[in-house]
Amino acid sequence: MWSEGLLRDFEMGLLNPVLSELVTAELESAPPDVLEKLAALLECEPEFVDITAEVEELASAYLARGILSENFADDARHIACASVAEVDVLVSWNFKHVVHLEKMRLFNAVNMERGYKPIQILSPREVTKHGDQGG
Repeated sequence: MWSEGLLRDFEMGLLNPVLSELVTAELESAPPDVLEKLAALLECEPEFVDITAEVEELASAYLARGILSENFADDARHIACASVAEVDVLVSWNFKHVVHLEKMRLFNAVNMERGYKPIQILSPREVTKHGDQGG
């Protein structure tokens, strides 16, 4: 599974995880196997970024532009958080609203208008160095 390869890359220090409080809040009621992966990820000492007024403002700009609807405000916050924190890549499993080429172009148009660098939004398969082949 590509998620496990990504976790291995974090554990080996090949990639540096960055999380926000949104991630941990969303996963509070996740199935036990997902919680185990989260626990393993937290052991990799991720950088944590806060949901600030700047993040909320950028997320609101995405919503105002109609890139996402209000129903997906947390997805907008994830992307805004990553943009404000200047992460290199936002990794997501949300293929409908986040890992979507046209939406990435729209998010980046807003980012550039507001002075943020473009962000890449990719699936675990696209970033992991180990894939599903084991160690």
